[in-house]
Amino acid sequence: MKSLIRTRAAFFLAFALVLWSSSGHDARAASLIRDAEVENTIRTYATPLFETAGLNPRDVHIYIINNRTLNAFVAGGLNMFFNTGFLLKTRSASEVIGVIAHETGHLAGGHIARFSSQINTANRLSTLTTILGVLTAVATGRGDAGAAIVQGGQGLLLGNILAYSRGQESAADQAALTLLDRTGQSGAGLYNFLRTMENQEFLSGTNQDPYVRTHPLTRDRLRLMEDHLKASPYKAALPAAALEERHRRMIAKLYAFIEHPTTVLRTYAGHNSISGRYARAIAQYRIAALDKALPLIDDLIASEPKNPFFHELKGQMLFENGRILDSVGPNAEATRLAPEEPLLRLGLARSQLELNDPALTKEAIRNLLLVTQADPDYAFGWDQLALAYGRDGQLGLAALSQAEAALRRGRKKDALSHATRAEKRLDKAPSAWLRLQDIKRAAKLPD
Repeated sequence: MKSLIRTRAAFFLAFALVLWSSSGHDARAASLIRDAEVENTIRTYATPLFETAGLNPRDVHIYIINNRTLNAFVAGGLNMFFNTGFLLKTRSASEVIGVIAHETGHLAGGHIARFSSQINTANRLSTLTTILGVLTAVATGRGDAGAAIVQGGQGLLLGNILAYSRGQESAADQAALTLLDRTGQSGAGLYNFLRTMENQEFLSGTNQDPYVRTHPLTRDRLRLMEDHLKASPYKAALPAAALEERHRRMIAKLYAFIEHPTTVLRTYAGHNSISGRYARAIAQYRIAALDKALPLIDDLIASEPKNPFFHELKGQMLFENGRILDSVGPNAEATRLAPEEPLLRLGLARSQLELNDPALTKEAIRNLLLVTQADPDYAFGWDQLALAYGRDGQLGLAALSQAEAALRRGRKKDALSHATRAEKRLDKAPSAWLRLQDIKRAAKLPD
């Protein structure tokens, strides 16, 4: 994990990724990706399944791991993980939905120890980092407009995180098929995905994808699905066209940011679909060919003027090429179209802050308060709020925001230091003062 992927000397804004590299035979460095569009797509697929399973969708945390191996799993409570290698391997929305249903079966079946939805942030992050085999889950990099990463540590053994029993796998399959039926969806996607994994069973453990090692496949499991599909009234049910289109765009976006731009341009050459143009726009942006990237994204915006993620990408392109003032408009439009998306609002706040205008700084503070309220675990949001408060002369609140960021990075000593500094500058206003005391107590707790 040597450096972030860069264009010129700039981080990717909407989809920052950490380069992963081998560290030993099976160990791999990894990172957690933050991207509003990808997260939103998976949540759209998952929400009906969560609700039908009796889970509150807000209590289930979804994480996208930047790793090329094929895996998806649940761990450490209501936490669901998807490797980019898994997502890129899927051929349709139904396969992603089927695997989500299977993992939901594990959650609903109590196969993984649950956490209370009220568990405090520090403890939940500590548990996640244990699962990932890293010291901390550090929110860092570029966090705006649907972008940033949570850096993971080195030596992550993705293939050994979980080892379900065959009984649990069969139970999760049965639960998945029931959930799919109850939501009027076919189990064919899950069946088709498992069939693609069938040949992996014959490979040695070191050559198998982690999905096979963590989800042992048996002929009995496939037979269960075959029998179910024969009797299911939803066997031939296909995902709505809009869901399939979202899958194509998610795959195009992941592929365009992960693979080499030359490969992306070659793969999507002549593809005039929305997803094809989307991938090419990202690839051209990555090689700093703004003269080619902007017309592509403008064409997409003309096709779908109400798509917030197209405006987000345009704002990103302009921001990363130093056209900060020009980036405000697209980022503001993205936020207007999707005001509930904190990562898009963060992109707008960053553009506002970069202009160093006192009036815009106050606007940025308002936006960042909404960001940190909606996504309090995201340390980079607190970083930006600290910067905004500092520029606005509110040094006590700046130090308090720095303490929040440090606590979420697991840096308790730094959190306590910032909190102590904030204590000297803050008036004893009820909300800020009470939060300051909470941070101090959390920072003094043993790991």
